[in-house]
Formats: sequence, C-alpha cells, structure tokens
Amino acid sequence: MSGIHRIDLGAPSLLEFRGPDAVRFLNGQLTQDVRRVAGGKISLPSCVTDAKGRLQFRVTVTETADGALWIAGLAGWAEELEARLTRYLIADDVEVGDLSGKFELHHFTGPMPEPPSGVAARESYRFGIPGTDWWIPVGMAIEFPAGVELLEGDALEALRIANGIPAWGSELLEGMLPPEASLEETDISYHKGCYIGQEVISRIKSAGKVNKRLTRFVFDADVPVAAGPLENAAGEVTSVAPLAADGVRHALGYVRRGATELLFKAADGAIYPVVTTSPSAPPRSRA
Repeated sequence: MSGIHRIDLGAPSLLEFRGPDAVRFLNGQLTQDVRRVAGGKISLPSCVTDAKGRLQFRVTVTETADGALWIAGLAGWAEELEARLTRYLIADDVEVGDLSGKFELHHFTGPMPEPPSGVAARESYRFGIPGTDWWIPVGMAIEFPAGVELLEGDALEALRIANGIPAWGSELLEGMLPPEASLEETDISYHKGCYIGQEVISRIKSAGKVNKRLTRFVFDADVPVAAGPLENAAGEVTSVAPLAADGVRHALGYVRRGATELLFKAADGAIYPVVTTSPSAPPRSRA
C-alpha cells in the first residue's frame, strides 16, 4: 500500500507528567529511554512491565512543546495505568494529570502533512512504516489535507498484519514477556539503566532465547486460514489479514522454540505448510 493515508485512532487514554523529576521517574517505570523523545519531534512505543518483566501495558511516549511528557494507551486504561505508574511515585517532584478525552489521535502514513496551528505533530512508526501522529484537541475544527484517504476496517487490519505489528488482545496479552512479541527493537532500551522488570528482560537478551516468538506467516490467498493452533503444538495463528494481496494472505502468530515443521489445519480439513518471515522492526526514529 503506497501514498498517504489517515488513520483515526480515536481518543486514547492520556496521562501527562510534569516536573523536574518527570524524565528520571518515567525512565524507572518504562522499558523505553524517555530521553529519546526530548525536543518534541518523535513519539516512541514502550512497555510497562511488572517486577518479573511481564507485560502490563503497551504505551507511547511523547514530549509536548512545553516539556511535559505524555503517556498514551488504549481507551479505558487511564485509571489502571496511572495507578501502576504512580505506585512508585514517592519523593519525586512530579505532577500527574489525566488528559483522557481531551485529545483525538490521527495517524498519517507516508510523508508528513503540514499540521494546522494547535495540532501537536510527532514522527511515529506505529504501523511499521514512516508516519506522523496528529494530536488534535477535542472540538477543534480540522480540515484534513486534500486527497488523503481514510484507512480503516479490513484495509487497516491488512496493513497492520502485513507489517508485523502486534495488537493488544491478539498478539499482546497481559503477563507475556515483551521479547516474545519481538518488541526489543522498538520498545526496549538496554542501555538506559534500571526500570521495573529490567533485570529479567536483560537476562532474556543475554540468554538470546524465549519460549516463543512472534512470527509473520504467509499463505496462498485461497487457503481458508483462520486464527488457531498449529499442528503438533508448534505455535498458533493469532491474526489473519482479511484481505489478500498479490496472491498471498499474511497472518501473525507465535512459533514455539525448537519447532521445525510448521503445519496448519485449515477450515476445509486440509493440512497446509506454513511459510514464515520474521516481523521486520521499523527503523529507530531519529532522536
């Protein structure tokens, strides 16, 4: 899929952190190096993990024009996310505000359109390709760039899966280990120092292996594939692109460590070989 498209991401949960200790405090809570968003040009993904390194939330981190830090997640997460992040807020000079419902988020794939005044625009690879987030105050009248089509429904899901982007509730589940979902290249800093769960995640990197790994599958377009387990407990298919392209249909799922022959039993009862490709991590945004 080429060209510029707009993706309406609704009104995410949005927490704002201000104060002289905000960066240091959040660096102790998130897997991402928060310092990389300094300057207000980029938005980066991050995981929030527990002390055992297991996933609790996946969020994005953005710096505002006046130096505040925004932590955004799925709609409905605000209360739980704030409780988790502020659990360790004791002596730090940090103010926390809940801005959920005050901003809408629209993402553009392709070259960055010029944003209107009052819109916070940030470079983002949230769909695995260069793009731009627009944070728009709720109620602000916006005239989107002419000729930019809205990408939604089946076409948006096909883009996500083809680009190997895990989704919460499908590939991302609370309690899993982030490296299993191949998030180490996009969400995790191994150089910034300690954070909640850092010891476990660093140990996984040193060992160089996890029990399962997110994988992109490719099927012929006419194979009746659906989400479900692979044969011989080798893994599972978690998401299937609703649209095929160029004679193939992409899917996402997990392959267990040590699995060799990958076979899928389709809805027609036939057994099909599974072709795999690793989800390619997007380039690291400029810091």
